[in-house]
Amino acid sequence: MQRHPSFDPQQLAADIKRWGKALGFRHIGITDTDLSAAEPQYMEWLQQGLHGSMDYMVKHGTKRTRPAELVPGTLRVISARMDYHPPATRDSSEILQHGEQAFISRYALGRDYHKVLRARLQQLCDRITQEIGAFGHRAFTDSAPVLETHLAEKAGLGWRGKHTLLIAREAGSWFFLGEIYTDLPLPTDEPAKNHCGDCQACMEICPTNAIIAPYTVDARRCISYLTIELKQSIPPELRPLIGNRIYGCDDCQLACPWNRFAQTTAEPDFHARHGLDDVTLIELFGWDESTFHQRMSGSAIHRIGHEQWLRNLAVALGNTPTAPEIIAALRGRLDHPSALVREHVEWALGRHG
Repeated sequence: MQRHPSFDPQQLAADIKRWGKALGFRHIGITDTDLSAAEPQYMEWLQQGLHGSMDYMVKHGTKRTRPAELVPGTLRVISARMDYHPPATRDSSEILQHGEQAFISRYALGRDYHKVLRARLQQLCDRITQEIGAFGHRAFTDSAPVLETHLAEKAGLGWRGKHTLLIAREAGSWFFLGEIYTDLPLPTDEPAKNHCGDCQACMEICPTNAIIAPYTVDARRCISYLTIELKQSIPPELRPLIGNRIYGCDDCQLACPWNRFAQTTAEPDFHARHGLDDVTLIELFGWDESTFHQRMSGSAIHRIGHEQWLRNLAVALGNTPTAPEIIAALRGRLDHPSALVREHVEWALGRHG
């Protein structure tokens, strides 16, 4: 595409970082598209079947590790991160210690991050267009075959921790990532250095031992996968390990010492909604489908649907201390039209004798 004749790559890169911060991004970095160092490990991970039922990862082939195959003409990736940890929420460790409470991953307490980040990334693209004219670009946030943690690491935003999430020295890991694939020949930033050292706190805390080796997660054991990505029955041997986690799991981040530097988000859209940071399993299990859609509309949780929501809650209720109200709530769903829900309700009731 034709670009403005006064286009200065160095100046534009500096402007992009400044504009990005004005839009709420805590850090912007730029990298090239060479992921050849990451590709063998990723392909081996797929070959071992550690992606579970996420078949789309295989179908995408090398598009995830070769950005120019996904978006032809891509020369650079603008990587951005935005803090999401909500302020004034009930302490996660307290929720996890009280089995009758529902634990929801902190990232899902507010609005769907896909919508928020994509809108901001598009605003950044629009600002670049105002400055230099039309240019090739496409924005992503966990919505396409993008190897975002590796790209963010190369762009200097942080390093890929042993739990495979990105960690920044000054911000921990409580943040979302987004990318802009572009044909602009911008200068690149220095990759981040790894500061995990000998620490294995994330590996040791994982309830299901899903981090099977440093930098390798068996998704089939990961609670986030089991409660979100897996659409079928949760393996019975893993159900007791899920505890009261009904959507996602933050244990590896809670254990990471770098998160003592984490900041709460300044983005109102990521603040907790509907009291989801402090609510009982019984209350959520009592939501009918219309209530679920009404309250979860605009949330990342809405994507799993009411059936899967009840499945997850049934497992959590099976892991709570036995009480008459728990048993009554479960019995109230024994005739649910979904065989998936009924199966997990029956399992939960069996746990209570």
